[in-house]
Amino acid sequence: MSVLFRPRIWFFLVALSCAALIGYGLYVQHVDFLDPCPLCILQRLVFIFIGAVGLVAALHNPGKAGRWFYGLLIALAGAVGMAIAGRHVWLQNLPLDEVPDCGMGLNYMIDTMPILQVLSEVFYGSGECAEIGWTFLGFSMPVWTFIWYAGYAVVTIAVVIAANKSKA
Repeated sequence: MSVLFRPRIWFFLVALSCAALIGYGLYVQHVDFLDPCPLCILQRLVFIFIGAVGLVAALHNPGKAGRWFYGLLIALAGAVGMAIAGRHVWLQNLPLDEVPDCGMGLNYMIDTMPILQVLSEVFYGSGECAEIGWTFLGFSMPVWTFIWYAGYAVVTIAVVIAANKSKA
């Protein structure tokens, strides 16, 4: 098995890359003044969760059952991230006449509404979530986050399967 695909090293790389992605998001927010929309904030939370699980898994260096536990947590979080990013990409690709109006800010919603209603409002989307303020190689930030989430989910499961086969 390749060195990069040993579970402990992979989990550490997941944590490190999540920290780098969050760091870049904060850079874009505070230096380039591109404020995150509510869906962007949820995507950041998913990256933080995946990174935290990766860090704990790397420090723990678990056996077979633990690798599956951490791997499934990362894969499930990746699926949640893909759902959020997918919704965001969908909103960005709506025709202009179908884009929802801009809504309340996330902080205001959290202060004044029950959490389930906040999530419902956020997933419905708003005009600010449909704006594309950043691209790289022709893809918007939510497309890139979708790719990262898919990569984390698929590669983590592949690493866990390979590690468990080699140590069976």
